[in-house]
Amino acid sequence: MTADVTLGDAALARRLAESAGALLLVVQRSGLFEGKALGCAGDRVANAFLIEAIRARRPGDAILSEEEKDDAGRLAARRVWIVDPLDGSREYGEGRTDWAVHVALSIDGAPAHGAVALPGLALTLCSGRPACVPAQEGPLRLLVSRSRPAADALAVAEALGAELVPMGSAGAKAMAVVRGEADIYFHSGGQYEWDNCAPAAVALAAGLHASRIDGTPLRYNRPDKYLPDLLICRPAIAERVLATIRTLCPRG
Repeated sequence: MTADVTLGDAALARRLAESAGALLLVVQRSGLFEGKALGCAGDRVANAFLIEAIRARRPGDAILSEEEKDDAGRLAARRVWIVDPLDGSREYGEGRTDWAVHVALSIDGAPAHGAVALPGLALTLCSGRPACVPAQEGPLRLLVSRSRPAADALAVAEALGAELVPMGSAGAKAMAVVRGEADIYFHSGGQYEWDNCAPAAVALAAGLHASRIDGTPLRYNRPDKYLPDLLICRPAIAERVLATIRTLCPRG
């Protein structure tokens, strides 16, 4: 089978994320699952769809998914689809809207294309259609976990005089910066490549700063899938935020 190139990579990422999101809504609204079981069912359904669809449309590309056994053969591939079929299964299982679907294409280790679907909000953000980030006024706003605000994030927010914005999944938080609902998404508590590749691709396409918390570029398709930290923020405040992180979180 040869790749269908009539649909560009960014457009394909968007189609994949939106379609997986639609399936997740069907599962969520079926009334057949609740809580953790709902999250598990949604994960399996969305993952099966994404794997089959990527293989059909881009048969020569490698895939790294949170819900699939890792194939070390991906390390020799230039093009790797990195997906999180359901980011925020807890929020999804609770019927909230702050969960997401991540679909990204890493090329030579860079987050080249990506889409983050927010099905509960009927919204998908994509690197192929860069968002226009609204102008910011007033105090800075820093995103934190709604259930487990990290000590590092709380310390950075206090030092910057930033207001806290509690939210669920990583994708929802990152897209809140893209949408102008917050100014800083700072995470130091541990993530994997599928948690931030698509959000990083969308944020970078929108002209935002996206890096590790020490300021180094985000790199993907590594042997160790663990990518523990992330900073997404407005470019104008990036140096100030990074300097604050260096002072308060020296391990970054």
